[in-house]
Amino acid sequence: MTRPGTDAQPLRVAIVGSGPAGFYAAERLLKQTDIVVQVDLFDRLPTPFGLVRFGVAPDHEKIKNVTRVFEKVAGNPGFRFFGNVDIGAHVTLSDLRRHYHQICYATGAQTDRQMGIPGEELKRSHPATEFVAWYNGHPDYRDYEFDLSVERAAVVGVGNVAVDVARILCRAPDELAATDIADYAAEALNDSHIKEVYILGRRGPVQAKFTNPEIKELGELAGADVSVLADEVELDALSQKELDESADKATAKNVEILQSFSGRPSTGKPKKLTLRFLVSPVELYGDEAGGVTGVRLVKNELYVSDDGSLRPRPTDQFEKLSVDIVFRSVGYLGVPLAGLPFHDRWGVVPNAKGRVIDPEAGEPVPGVYVAGWIKRGPSGVIGTNKPCAAETVDCMLEDLDAGAILSPEAPDKTSAEESVRRSQPDFFSWDDWKRIQELEETRGREQGRPRVKITSLEAMLAALNRR
Repeated sequence: MTRPGTDAQPLRVAIVGSGPAGFYAAERLLKQTDIVVQVDLFDRLPTPFGLVRFGVAPDHEKIKNVTRVFEKVAGNPGFRFFGNVDIGAHVTLSDLRRHYHQICYATGAQTDRQMGIPGEELKRSHPATEFVAWYNGHPDYRDYEFDLSVERAAVVGVGNVAVDVARILCRAPDELAATDIADYAAEALNDSHIKEVYILGRRGPVQAKFTNPEIKELGELAGADVSVLADEVELDALSQKELDESADKATAKNVEILQSFSGRPSTGKPKKLTLRFLVSPVELYGDEAGGVTGVRLVKNELYVSDDGSLRPRPTDQFEKLSVDIVFRSVGYLGVPLAGLPFHDRWGVVPNAKGRVIDPEAGEPVPGVYVAGWIKRGPSGVIGTNKPCAAETVDCMLEDLDAGAILSPEAPDKTSAEESVRRSQPDFFSWDDWKRIQELEETRGREQGRPRVKITSLEAMLAALNRR
């Protein structure tokens, strides 16, 4: 086979997943100057941008500005978007192999980890990921229901998602009214009876994952007073040693901000947010109706593990915290992909620098790659996906030079689109998305908001006059 990458025979690449990792991979491929590349970007949802649209909190609009970079990528003549196309259902891996020289999966981590404790299955016990998707207008979660008629909530975890959930629960209605939160979620949160919110972290303040702006923001909420327990933000000897040796100014600032919350007087705001550290849920209690009424916590202490990091371990001290709804935010988890090997415990596709590895043979699967969370696990921020995608694309280009690519039967653009059209006539092109985006932003301007999201596939199709 003649090496692809020319005007007559472009390198044809399929990327599955249109979140940051997918777009960063497309950007690097399309920036190549010595080869001609055509990228087709697929997504199961009709809209692009993945967690930027459905994961970033509605009150953090500036973070979503990264989509401007992605829009420039989409403006490249070698780029196409196929939304509302489920790879594995509408189009299989075998179908992709018929049309592309290389295939890169950037599907993220689509589910959540469980705490693995008694009572986790009770009513009003939820994955935080579902709540986030719900208030962000994800089509799969728009019909979910969360009982916000109760008064006390617990959010388990101290990462970005946990902080987002707690902050949204504490936001005043007028604060949410200026965001792109889904209309149905804004209405439900406006009617919320929640008065107390607890963030529960199993380790100490030094090990918490939030950033300085995030923790500072919690202390500036218009509708909630924030507090901590003084003994839980006082550093033990091991944490102080870790902080001193790391010389990490951001972590030191986190600790400083948290300790400033200790003893802060109440100002009479309608809600109260309490951050707890060195506690782990060991059981959820329920009532006769099967709903959460409390959580049993064990007090933790830190110790130096075999790898040198500080880890929590339980003591013999327990307490019961009365709460009525629980959101667990203890980590995202990848899901298996049709036709690819999968590491169940880690929730990733086995790979070497992005090359998918066949576990039995111990060799790369020809022409198939991964990038983003499905490659490395749910770690880092949006920008972390850029070097991750670059590493994968560099391997793809190395394999191109070595001739280690697929030999598709019909690599032309027309054949690939015809194949999609046969299996999913309701696919969304980039132009379709731009029309949806324009409508959302027009409605947003009328209400003084960034956008008013269209949250169902049927409504999107109707807006395109296809229903």
